[in-house]
Amino acid sequence: MITVNNINKSFGDLHVLKDINLSLNNGTIFGLVGINGAGKSTFLRLLSGVLLPESGNILFDEKETLNDEANRMNVFYLSDQPTHTLYMTIKDLKELYKVFYPFDDEQFQAILALFNLTEKMSLSHISKGMKRQAYIACAFASKAKYLLLDEVFDGLDPVARLKFKKLMIDHSSDDKIFILTSHSLRELEDICDEFGIIDEGHFKKFGHLSDELSKLMKYQIILKDKLPYTFSNPACHILHQQQDGRVLTLIIEGIHPPLEEIIDQKDYHAIDELSISFEEYFIVYQGGASK
Repeated sequence: MITVNNINKSFGDLHVLKDINLSLNNGTIFGLVGINGAGKSTFLRLLSGVLLPESGNILFDEKETLNDEANRMNVFYLSDQPTHTLYMTIKDLKELYKVFYPFDDEQFQAILALFNLTEKMSLSHISKGMKRQAYIACAFASKAKYLLLDEVFDGLDPVARLKFKKLMIDHSSDDKIFILTSHSLRELEDICDEFGIIDEGHFKKFGHLSDELSKLMKYQIILKDKLPYTFSNPACHILHQQQDGRVLTLIIEGIHPPLEEIIDQKDYHAIDELSISFEEYFIVYQGGASK
C-alpha cells in the first residue's frame, strides 16, 4: 500500500505540488496525468526518494522508504529520460541493477526474449523504444513491489505496447502497484484501474477510471438547421457543447432528464449516445474543450 500525506514541493518560488494526498492499494495500476509542467515527474521523484518534500510524508506499507532499507528495494523508478554510458550494454544495465535489487535473472531473460532483445546489444546503438524495453525488463526483474514508470510508453511500437500491458496485467495480481505517466491517454485507459489528474499543484480529479467515465454522457445530435443552437435554461450540467454545421455534440455530467426535455424534438433529426474516452474526459476537465 502507498500512502501520501499532505506532500508539498517547491523549486524556488514555484510551488509545484500543494498538499497532495493519495492512497493506493496493492494490485492497482494507477495513471498519473496532467499537462506539461503539472508536476507528474516531480511526484514520481518524491515517491522514489530522489527528491525530498518540504512537508508531508510518503509511506510504503506504513513505513518511510528513506528509513527502511528493505522498503527501498521495493521501489523501482524509471525516469522519462534514463541515462547510460556510451559503451553500456543491456548486460551492463542488468549488472548495475543487480547491485541494488534481489534481481531475478530468469525473468529478465524471459522479458528480453519477449521483446526480441539480447544482452549483447549496446544501449547506444539501439532505438529509443528498445532501450525502454530493456529498462522495463529490469523493472520487472528487480522484484520491486512498487514500479514508478514515467512516460513508459514513449518510443514503444504498438506490438511492444501490447506486450508490456500484458506484463502489467499478469503481475498486478502479485500485489504490485504500478504508477504510470503517459501523454497517450488511450494507452492508460486500456490498462489503468485508477487515475489522478494533477492541475495547479493538486489532484483536480481522482478515482476509479471506469466509474468516473460513467458519470459523463456524450451525445451527437443531427439538427434540422445549421444555425447555432441555443438552450433555454437546460436542466442539466453541460460540460461541453460544440456544433459543426448540423452536427451538435454534447457532453453532460451526472444524472439528467431525458434529452427530449432538454432539446425540442422539432429541432433535430436524430440523437446518438456515444461512449466517452479518457482523453475527452481529460480535455473537458482540463478546460480545453469549447463550450
